[in-house]
Amino acid sequence: MTRLWKNQAFTIAHADEGKFEGAGLRPFFEYRDLGINAATKGAYGAHVIRAVLGMESPAAWHSHDLDFQMVYVTRGWVVFEYEGTGEHILRAGSCVLQPPGIKHREVRHSDDLELLEVISPAGFDTHDEAAP
Repeated sequence: MTRLWKNQAFTIAHADEGKFEGAGLRPFFEYRDLGINAATKGAYGAHVIRAVLGMESPAAWHSHDLDFQMVYVTRGWVVFEYEGTGEHILRAGSCVLQPPGIKHREVRHSDDLELLEVISPAGFDTHDEAAP
């Protein structure tokens, strides 16, 4: 039986043991699960996302039904556009808090893009949106 502290299990994810998978929200990204979903029983999720070489974003507007979404770029760059604020380029070391329900889109990214995304809850719905 797994021991829990305030409904969370202890977990560690090492980069050299991690596996990137293409089964994620966007086909032009690969995702490496950090084990946070399982450790928090779905209350939170965290994964490393990297660009799939040669694939581009269709720049489709969308929103998410979640309570928290933070993105921290670890390598490369990405351009996001958000309703009411316009386009923003995030590069290594940049961090953005995307408020719940904000309409946004990923416009373009470098081939070497890698970022950390932390969300709550781990499972959420995504909705296609018209441009704001």
